[in-house]
Amino acid sequence: MIVVFLLAVIAGTPAAGQILDVCTTCHTNATCDNKPNSSGKVCNCKYGFVGNGRTYCQDKDECQIGASKICGQHTQCHNTYGSYYCTCLSGYSPTNYMATFIPNDGTYCQDIDECKITGLCGQGGWCRNLEGSFECACLLGYQIHNGAEPFHPHRDKASCKVVDCGQPAPVEDTVLLSVTGTTYGNVATYVCDEGFIWASGDNTSVCGANGLWRGPTVVCEAKCGPVPFLANSEVVWHNRSVVIYRCMDGYHIWKGSNISVCGSSGVWQKATLRCRVIKPPINHLYVVNEKCVHWKAEKYEEDTEAYKVTYIGTRNYQRSFRDKRKQFLNSKADQLAVCLNLLPATNYNISITALSARFTASITTNTSLPVPPVPVVYYREFETPVPTLRLHRSANTLDPISLYQVFVLPVEEIMVFDCSFPGRPEPISKNKLSGGYITAQILVRHVGTEVNFTVGDGIHYGGFYNAPLENGRNYYIILRAVSQWNTAIKSSCVLWAKIKGTSYVLRVSSLAAASVGLVALAIFSGYSCIWLFKKT
Repeated sequence: MIVVFLLAVIAGTPAAGQILDVCTTCHTNATCDNKPNSSGKVCNCKYGFVGNGRTYCQDKDECQIGASKICGQHTQCHNTYGSYYCTCLSGYSPTNYMATFIPNDGTYCQDIDECKITGLCGQGGWCRNLEGSFECACLLGYQIHNGAEPFHPHRDKASCKVVDCGQPAPVEDTVLLSVTGTTYGNVATYVCDEGFIWASGDNTSVCGANGLWRGPTVVCEAKCGPVPFLANSEVVWHNRSVVIYRCMDGYHIWKGSNISVCGSSGVWQKATLRCRVIKPPINHLYVVNEKCVHWKAEKYEEDTEAYKVTYIGTRNYQRSFRDKRKQFLNSKADQLAVCLNLLPATNYNISITALSARFTASITTNTSLPVPPVPVVYYREFETPVPTLRLHRSANTLDPISLYQVFVLPVEEIMVFDCSFPGRPEPISKNKLSGGYITAQILVRHVGTEVNFTVGDGIHYGGFYNAPLENGRNYYIILRAVSQWNTAIKSSCVLWAKIKGTSYVLRVSSLAAASVGLVALAIFSGYSCIWLFKKT
């Protein structure tokens, strides 16, 4: 290897006495130049290359120092073998108007005013130049379509379209006379309809930039003046001479015409419509004397309404009891009443249905407890201390809350028996005997229609001891019928028998004394409210 190297050195070294020609040793991308001191020749790489000029000259990348430094602002640098060139960025053009340039001639990139290009932004578009670019917006009378402002026609799908307001809308009491078009700035002209006069305002309408017609403000009045006002009503339709009304929501027609007409004299013939507040078809429902139900009907004046009256009675003391009935009534009247045969001591629910209106109103009422009927007895006078008495009864719906009480009253001078008194009789004589007592209490539902009862048989009846009568004493036997419902108690009494007749006076008084007297009179004919007996 050392030998080879030495040969190479020897080969590259001029022989003794020979002169070396430097220029023959220069690289192909180099030039042979005189040294500054004229001391000989030197190899220098050509412009665009770097190296030692003899063994190598490689391409110099001028662009690596940056386009703005070598080419200037808004440029792009392009390196070539042994050289370079410059181009302008999009939106800029070289001042030498060539596609490429080298800035050593003073060429630079200047902004291109794209807005000089006619129609760049499209119809209705307005161009605004920017540094190195541009943007578009819509002119007045145009609206952006498929995008937003500002927009770029080469990049966006947006465009400007002319504002179109469409056909002018009809205006009350007017006729459209003419319209120049439907786009921005066009004008529509109106005139008052026949039968109306121009009172005030502008009669033109202009298509605005927002796509809406602006105006008119014209006011046309009927020759008869403004539409007549009717309380609680609204206008359904009107033209130059006729107005039709209807009642507002919540009201109904009571009477009168619903049409106003403009007469030839220029005066309105006003509608006579009267609207009343809609009320339930049945209201003000109440019961009188536990028998008659009254209500007020709300309907059209001449209409006939069909009513169904249903009433159901129940009793908490008689679970099996149910009184269900109904009646029908047709009437044109506003005030109605139906009298019902309601049973006593009963809870009723009464419903009234207006059939055509399909409306039902209900009310509840309780019938009161009446005085029980006076028992029908077979009066007798006995001289035995163990008399058997008889009575006949008729079945009654109040039997479940009724009972019989048998009173034994020892006779002493003048006696007063209060039929409504719940306990013992009270004598009014100062020399009284307090021997009156209840000897038996019998529930009415436990006895048949014919009842035989023996006084003094020594048996308990309803918690009362039927004690034997004392020999030698005089007694009155009184039968009391009692009905009780909730807190109400009603009773009636009748003289059933006399034991060992003597001359004493019995006065019977009670809240039901009148009925007692009547029955006693019917049975005994010789007795009224006071029975008088004289001792013989």
